[in-house]
Amino acid sequence: MHPTAFHIGDLPIAWYGILLATGFMVGMWTAGRRGMKIGLNAEDISNLMMCLFVGGIAGAKLLFVINHFGQEPLKDLVLSRSGMVFHGAFFGACAAVWLFTRKVKMPLWATFDTLAPSFALGHAFGRIGCFMTGCCYGNTCSLPWAVQFPEGHTTHPTHIHPTQIYESLLNFSTYFVLAWLFRRRKFDGQVIAAYMLIYAVVRFGVEFLRADGRGESWFGALSSGQDISILLLIGGGALWWLLRERNALPKPEEA
Repeated sequence: MHPTAFHIGDLPIAWYGILLATGFMVGMWTAGRRGMKIGLNAEDISNLMMCLFVGGIAGAKLLFVINHFGQEPLKDLVLSRSGMVFHGAFFGACAAVWLFTRKVKMPLWATFDTLAPSFALGHAFGRIGCFMTGCCYGNTCSLPWAVQFPEGHTTHPTHIHPTQIYESLLNFSTYFVLAWLFRRRKFDGQVIAAYMLIYAVVRFGVEFLRADGRGESWFGALSSGQDISILLLIGGGALWWLLRERNALPKPEEA
């Protein structure tokens, strides 16, 4: 683990930024390929990606501020270089998709299905960035794959769960599952609903192994991330149930 990849003169270039940018670009490329296969306009997809970036960053920072409100001065929370909460990024990105598709008259649920695998793929790269930075760390672990962050990290010299790597691997797996499902979906909205269901379970489980500060739970016993995961699980299930008949796609023999 080392936050800095290299320097350009006196300017440090962080691994987190490199990996976040890599995840975004790879996600954008794969989403564009999927979108064109179902007839979405390539230029619209490209423009949407810029809106996603802005919406995701804004949502991530907003949820971080909400989770830590009162713990530090508001100015410090807003201007902090850290504090990118994925659930917030997801909600911000969803808001951006909704607004953009209304403006350019793209099909909302088909667009969400196109993007859903890329959400998981981009997140997988982002979690590797978290590992290199040392955030989102796990609690004490005695398993053979436990990691020890270097001196200066808050957990040193304890051996801990590499929770960032757990979540990265699970997100890569989720990407392949969703990409497979996209080619076989039965209704518009199926892939984004599946993503919400899968990620809710992944995040809820990984949260039990984390030891970093994640904000206050809304319901008392759980972390704030688990609270939101419950809401995602309910939302994903509701979407699946509501859209499976209303947005059914024609069967191959009917197409």
